[in-house]
Amino acid sequence: MRNKIIFGVSIIGLIAGLVGAYLFGLQRASQPPVFKPASSPYPTAIFANGIIESDQSSGSEINIYPEVAGPITKVLVHEGQQVLAGATLLCIDDSVQKATTEQLRLQAEAALSLLMELKAQPRPENLAITESQVTVAEANLKIVHDEYAKRLATHNLAPNSISKDEVDTAGDAVTQAQAALDLATKQNNLTKAGAWSYDIANQEKAYASLKQAYDAASALLDKYSVKANVDGVVLSVNATVGSYVSSLGAYDTYTQGADPLVVMGSPQNYLAVRCYVDEILVARLPASTQIQAQMSIRGSDLKVPLEFVRVQPYVSPKIELSNERQEQVDLRVLPVIFRFQKGGAPVYPGQEVDVYIGQGSAPIKPNPGPILSDSQVSNLSPASPALRPVVGDTPSQVGQPIPEGQR
Repeated sequence: MRNKIIFGVSIIGLIAGLVGAYLFGLQRASQPPVFKPASSPYPTAIFANGIIESDQSSGSEINIYPEVAGPITKVLVHEGQQVLAGATLLCIDDSVQKATTEQLRLQAEAALSLLMELKAQPRPENLAITESQVTVAEANLKIVHDEYAKRLATHNLAPNSISKDEVDTAGDAVTQAQAALDLATKQNNLTKAGAWSYDIANQEKAYASLKQAYDAASALLDKYSVKANVDGVVLSVNATVGSYVSSLGAYDTYTQGADPLVVMGSPQNYLAVRCYVDEILVARLPASTQIQAQMSIRGSDLKVPLEFVRVQPYVSPKIELSNERQEQVDLRVLPVIFRFQKGGAPVYPGQEVDVYIGQGSAPIKPNPGPILSDSQVSNLSPASPALRPVVGDTPSQVGQPIPEGQR
């Protein structure tokens, strides 16, 4: 009985093994790829990573930082909006600066009023008073002079009728009246002369100082309205109403660092591609008159012929693609800038792409064409030989042919 059980189990196991071998040996059709891997359209080429950015004569994007600190009160633009130079993008709380500016304006106006007062002297009312004082002094002088003349004549006719002391007292009164007349005359002349030139010059300097302080405060008040310096497109707004910003930018909750308050790009009829060529491959770059390039958009079959713009002649560490400023890397790259006509391409600044850089047989005239699919690119590409060397991103790939199964 026991042998029969063992024999039955063995037969079942054998049948199960055969069925399993049959099932596992069935050929299943593989899923088609979502998109074709990027391939070189040139017989020999240099492969490089690139970043799409705004097409500008220098730099990459327009990073806008506020020059003052404070909470944001208004956001007047949205991402993707076309703006003109001088358009206000955001407003920062300016209540304190506005009060300071108004205070300086009033002080400058007060200084100007005092300056105008000095220049308008003499005041007619003051001049009339000093002239009246001169008239009174002249009348007093005539009175005492007549009195002195009478006493002197009487003393000369009858010395015993009036004392010598009375005559001397009348003479002293004449001297005093004459001095009073001289004083009134000088005061009248001083009033007629108006303000002293040194007082006017001093007040002019005081007014100019306060006016400049007011102008500086007004200019600083304008800084609380963050404006676009050039025509362009708003790519990113990194703060909202109520957020505190400073000259360092806006705090990013996720990176815990400071970002530009607003990032703008040039009008996006054309976009640029900044490629980073490994320093080992720099010697293989074609001449600028013969350089050709094609961009592959990752995750799609779209290909874009590129127009050569310039080489940034400075080799730097390759940190741009990771955006890690403290990253320690040994790889150094040479930036090469191309451009292309955007059209309706689904590409945006900051997007990473793959670029193949090749060499033309004759000097070329840059003519960025429309975006092409893989089938169109294959018609434009030269006949592929059995061995197509493609320079890769690492030294081990330099000059290595693509195996038959990978072409």
